[in-house]
Amino acid sequence: MAKRDYYEVLGVSRDATDEEIKKAYRRLAMQYHPDRNPNNKGAEEKFKEAAEAYEVLHDPEKRSKYDRFGHEGVRSMGFEGFSNVEDIFSAFSDFFGDFGFGGFGDFFGTSTRTTRRTDSNRGSDLEVKLDLKLEEITTGITKKIRIKRYVRCDICSGAGEEPGSKRTVCSTCGGTGEIRRVSRSIFGQIINVTICNACWGEGKIIKNKCKHCGGEGIVKKDTMINVKIPPGVTTGNYLTLRGQGNAGRRGGEYGNIIVVINELEHKYFKRDGYDILYDLKISYPQAVLGDEVEIPTLSGKAILKIPPGGQSGKILRMGKKGIPYLNGNGKGDQLVRINVWIPTHISQKEREILQSLKHSENINPKFDNNGFFKKVKKHFKY
Repeated sequence: MAKRDYYEVLGVSRDATDEEIKKAYRRLAMQYHPDRNPNNKGAEEKFKEAAEAYEVLHDPEKRSKYDRFGHEGVRSMGFEGFSNVEDIFSAFSDFFGDFGFGGFGDFFGTSTRTTRRTDSNRGSDLEVKLDLKLEEITTGITKKIRIKRYVRCDICSGAGEEPGSKRTVCSTCGGTGEIRRVSRSIFGQIINVTICNACWGEGKIIKNKCKHCGGEGIVKKDTMINVKIPPGVTTGNYLTLRGQGNAGRRGGEYGNIIVVINELEHKYFKRDGYDILYDLKISYPQAVLGDEVEIPTLSGKAILKIPPGGQSGKILRMGKKGIPYLNGNGKGDQLVRINVWIPTHISQKEREILQSLKHSENINPKFDNNGFFKKVKKHFKY
């Protein structure tokens, strides 16, 4: 059976924010959760369907693929959905923790299963706008970008403490890094797990902080990074450079760098998907007689043959001279739109020539008024 549109499954618009997607999934997960619908296969399928939609739409990379290529785009990344409910519990065990609840098993019933703790020390992501020329988009390119980011302190190796010093166990959480509170509701026992705000989830307290980084384990530094841009990208596309963002505090993971593409306006060409449009001005004699002209392309220059009788606005197509398909084989075309140029200043001799052609049978547009009205009268009664 064909899969439903993920946005339709969650009941959100295609431009929904991450928060709107999260709220929509939470509502459906609570509605169709197996503990609320025992032995209900229909509810279980809806539960799995909602989880699959959320898994794709809350992940920027998967969502981008889905928006461009649909279900096939996500499948190409190796995601086939969830085969059973336990896979969902494993993948989203800390989902309800973001709303002040424990995992799925803790939210319904009386389970005391420990939820997966998020890494509160993970470094933040960085967003970089990268301007690209159309020629660079056509060939693909590797760009060097200079950024300021946090890196691990080389004095304490990111630990945040003076070399040789020792940490003490956090007295607030007893070294677990978590604070657990148990309460009851109409759904049963609720276990609320939060990060300990005394040690920030580390379980230990630093007494002798590193003087170089102030105990944070990170320092700011100028860095050069290489960004490999594939051919065919366009404004709004982005690349995720995993693990190249800001370093996390005290040994935490590095965040990511999100490189957002911005296509610069071209002097000659306008982009239409993977095709490019070029406006060519030709003279009246060229339009009537035809000609061969040299025009610019993305890879240099080429000769274009203009057939006799070319009308202004006519499109001539130059195959495979456009932009390569992103993540695929083939290229778009170069479209050349003919524009017959009308001079505003002419010499006396040119004026005389044009006057002599003014009433020529083959020069003037033919329009038979009498014949036109005779045809119209046949369809109307007076």
